[in-house]
Amino acid sequence: MSDAPLAVRSSTNPRDLTFWSLLLSVAIADVATKRWAEQALGLHAPEEVVGHWLRWTLTYNTGAAMNLSLGSASRVVFSLIALAMIVYLFRLYRQSPPDARATPAAIALISAGALGNLLDRLRHTKGVVDFIDVGTAEWRFWTFNVADMGVTTGALLLALLLWREDAAAARIHPTPSPDQGPST
Repeated sequence: MSDAPLAVRSSTNPRDLTFWSLLLSVAIADVATKRWAEQALGLHAPEEVVGHWLRWTLTYNTGAAMNLSLGSASRVVFSLIALAMIVYLFRLYRQSPPDARATPAAIALISAGALGNLLDRLRHTKGVVDFIDVGTAEWRFWTFNVADMGVTTGALLLALLLWREDAAAARIHPTPSPDQGPST
């Protein structure tokens, strides 16, 4: 048995290492890039990075994804939703097996994104900092940030994992119990 405290020992399993390293990396990258964008970019002034395909354009989103808004209640409601989701996702992470990596990675990405955008909502009333602007000269996608990339990537990974889990469960044929006898 190791002399290390339980908290140190338990954090060395693959689940914990995967979750915490991804959560911290994405959250720190999100905060750092948003602060850079606020200092380096002019509001609504696109700066081309890769032609029309990728631009930096500083905007603030007071609503949620794709500018979904609840009016003056948006900040409070979306902050509470984000907080509830982070708590729920943390519970899911703790329920995953200690040797799991993929599910904790997906949960960490979603959690980091929710945390990054929650920090913006709590920091000021302007809204969430968005600055990554992709599209063509004629068509632009929604402007987003690193937190949004984390949420989207994590949600897609989690959906894929759940789909694979369902597909594997569908391939398993139930075995009759010994007391049922042969079916006719």
